[in-house]
Amino acid sequence: MRRGSTIQRSATHSKDTPAALALRIRQALKSGGSAEHAAGVQWFFKEEIKSHGWYTADLRRAALRFRREVRKEHGLDFLIEVADHLFSGSVLEEKIAAVFLLEKFDAEFGDDEFERFESWIARISSWADHDALVHSLIAPMVMSKPSRTKAVFRWAQSGNRWHRRAACVALIRGARARMFFAEIMKLSDSLLADEDDMVQKGLGWLLRETAKFDAKRTIPYLMKIRGSTPRLVLRTACETLPLTTKKRVLARHSRQQ
Repeated sequence: MRRGSTIQRSATHSKDTPAALALRIRQALKSGGSAEHAAGVQWFFKEEIKSHGWYTADLRRAALRFRREVRKEHGLDFLIEVADHLFSGSVLEEKIAAVFLLEKFDAEFGDDEFERFESWIARISSWADHDALVHSLIAPMVMSKPSRTKAVFRWAQSGNRWHRRAACVALIRGARARMFFAEIMKLSDSLLADEDDMVQKGLGWLLRETAKFDAKRTIPYLMKIRGSTPRLVLRTACETLPLTTKKRVLARHSRQQ
């Protein structure tokens, strides 16, 4: 039996509660996974997370079939409640499934949903569930309502690594649309001294996308900060630049290693 069919057996009923549906999804995810793949996932994360061993494509297909049924029967607000229960768990596939249930509905979400998704950041346990939540749910909402960048700068001041990484990842979709350049530079300045590798990777990712879609303004900024920027951040930021430009940006930094 295809793994993707196991969630489908958790078909909804009119008297279901969000908690009851979330529980059935959890049970389906547990029974439908691969122990062998779970072991590989857990090795990859160095035992940082728990996994039932689902492949992402199978999980997405199953979640999308399920969300069509739930929304038809109960509506979007109910679906959000189901996702909220799932994202409160400790298993990777449960959290990723929660995001799959809600992704691409950002045009229908408002400030209440934004605040709810922001609260989920405190539940994050790895970069995988972090990036699923922030890149797929939160970033499109920041892009659609730029005043939400105020939250980004609040997160950047947090003592929690995942909030600081979220500050970077939440701006990536906007960067790809050539938005938020001033905000990205301000955020970058505030996080250049951050020693956490998860934050550095998030900042490097943001600067890479900014450089890819707005090289004319980003390259001078990279030249300006190259002497004081962590190697991981700078090298990641330069990944999509032409080789000659990349060498020029990294030259001074390399001599200082």
